[in-house]
Amino acid sequence: MPTIAIVGAGPGLGLAIARTFGREGFSVALIARTQDKLDRLAADLGAEGITAAGFAADVLDRPSLVAALNAAAERFGAIDVLEYSPSDTAGGVLAPVDVRDATPENVQPQIEYYLYGAMAAVDAVLPSMQAAGHGTILVTTGAGSVRPVPMYGNVTAGGAALRNWALNRGTALASDDTGVHLAHVAIGVWMTDEAPADSRIPSRSPSDIAPLYWNLHTDRAEHEIVVTS
Repeated sequence: MPTIAIVGAGPGLGLAIARTFGREGFSVALIARTQDKLDRLAADLGAEGITAAGFAADVLDRPSLVAALNAAAERFGAIDVLEYSPSDTAGGVLAPVDVRDATPENVQPQIEYYLYGAMAAVDAVLPSMQAAGHGTILVTTGAGSVRPVPMYGNVTAGGAALRNWALNRGTALASDDTGVHLAHVAIGVWMTDEAPADSRIPSRSPSDIAPLYWNLHTDRAEHEIVVTS
């Protein structure tokens, strides 16, 4: 049974992606900071007939992230698909600031969170994918990584760094004919199952966006999708 590992798993997009792949016969490894939350998500998926388990890790603690991915591989076998979409909801050192107030001190944590976390995750799964001759890596950021959003000046700097690295890494993997496909998804809508109070803001439900990830895995024609409506 193939396995997808979702880094940044939560009750929104992460769960929707887990359901999409799980219904196609994948086992699901859920990775986020809180084990209790992961256990609840895994139980929900299990009730739907999807094999899932949670592995706690923090993307800012790269050794813990690598250990979680290794534990997932030991539990389910080699990871066939890696999806990286951490989302900081606690704020703190990762709180967004306007680009006018961006400093090395408040941009660096974003680089650590988005770029360095993804690099560690990819390095953990790529050798087995290359050995098998197949694999998919899907990286998610906000659409601010593609187009300016001044109010998120430090966050978009981290997302843009990740996007640039992901597209470069994907190009190199394709050039080397490894059989591993790396694609980037930039999400520029509010993800909600309810209509936003301000109808001028485009929104889509996580369950509507998740099939795009399945298409990127199966079709392999696209290297980037920007979701703006």
